[in-house]
Amino acid sequence: MKRLDGKVALITGAARGIGRAFAKAYLAEGAKVAIADINLEAASQTATELGPNALAVAMDVTKQASIDSAVEITLQAFGQIDILINNAALFSAAPIVEISRDDYQRLFDINVSGTLFTMQAVARHMIERGQGGKIINMASQAGRRGEPLVATYCATKAAVISLTQSAGLNLIAHGINVNAIAPGVVDGEHWDGVDAFFAKYEGKAPGQKKQEVGQAVPFGRMGRAEDLTGMAIFLASSEADYIVAQTYNVDGGNWMS
Repeated sequence: MKRLDGKVALITGAARGIGRAFAKAYLAEGAKVAIADINLEAASQTATELGPNALAVAMDVTKQASIDSAVEITLQAFGQIDILINNAALFSAAPIVEISRDDYQRLFDINVSGTLFTMQAVARHMIERGQGGKIINMASQAGRRGEPLVATYCATKAAVISLTQSAGLNLIAHGINVNAIAPGVVDGEHWDGVDAFFAKYEGKAPGQKKQEVGQAVPFGRMGRAEDLTGMAIFLASSEADYIVAQTYNVDGGNWMS
């Protein structure tokens, strides 16, 4: 028997990158997966590639109507939601004196409000169904400490860790385990944008920052999306039933806590 047989997962930001890797891993463990993403075309392509137990769902985590619609579509298709991964997120960087209110608000709308209100919508279903569930929020090593050029992003991820603690303590009364994963530096197409920020503000050549952060990881390289899937499977499984309100570092040794 596979570890997630009979389970249904909703994963936000799952059309590509880490979210896609989670979806692929969950499907391999027997789950059905809603590939939720603001880019429905990309989500549909991913769902087609991953097979018949993957469903593409349009979802903008900054809009409550879109969150509610994605949850309802998933329930109509699969009848239940047992697992939620709040993976959708946005990165930005700037010196403190150059942070704009618009950029600040956009990051908090997606990374924090999106996490909270998607968690709320799914938790309401889980409570009504009465069979508990697993919620996994995506934090970051950036939520463990400040960084000179990444104040807003760091603050959003610190907020995700705090939300995970509060929600975990509140929802375990309903048999819902809320925990989080804090990756370190994870390679992928998003790093082109991250690298560009540091090239701009630190005067580095394109690709230099990426090379530097990879070399600084004690494990010896940047993480890959697949490095995170083991923890995501574990936290969604019955093996993690007694784990509540924790944030696990999966970062090659970058941060110890």
